[in-house]
Amino acid sequence: MSLIELFIIAIGLSMDAFAVAICKGLALKSINIKKAGIVGLYFGIFQAGMPLIGYIVGAQFQDKITAFDHWIAFILLGIIGFNMIKESLSKECEEEAGSEICENAKSLNFRNMSVLAIATSIDALAVGVSFAFLKIDIIPAVSFIGIITFTLSIIGVKIGNIFGVKYKSKAELTGGIILIFMGLKILLEHTNFIFQ
Repeated sequence: MSLIELFIIAIGLSMDAFAVAICKGLALKSINIKKAGIVGLYFGIFQAGMPLIGYIVGAQFQDKITAFDHWIAFILLGIIGFNMIKESLSKECEEEAGSEICENAKSLNFRNMSVLAIATSIDALAVGVSFAFLKIDIIPAVSFIGIITFTLSIIGVKIGNIFGVKYKSKAELTGGIILIFMGLKILLEHTNFIFQ
């Protein structure tokens, strides 16, 4: 997998965190680099850690399923992508500015941030499994995903603080589409429909 492909997957994966960071920015009356950095660190660390766990689990089964690993990657990325698109169309946070997610976004405590970080990074666990099947060098990959998520989460907090949740659903929709297309590309490459 090329650096550009990894970058595209990292962007797609980070869209959930970006969307929640927008909500977080909306809920915080004032933001500074420390608050934005806390949000970025939680989301970045969990977004990097989940694919690492998925990779370790997936590596245990790698030899047994190499004949259809591309189908697994395609299905996992497709399911994640469709779920993100579905969430983006459910305008829950936009319609209810006082919803539980937005209310919880006011707090930066460990419990609240851990729950949000786990919720936004579960998808990355499945991507880590597909990384194992594709034999991707995992440490640079998860580091890259973590850095991208960290950066976009900080940007999301700032956008949310300035503009509100206007871009939340667009971020999730974009992330979902990106992951579906990456899954399709992996499938087509491994079934010889397109050439590398």
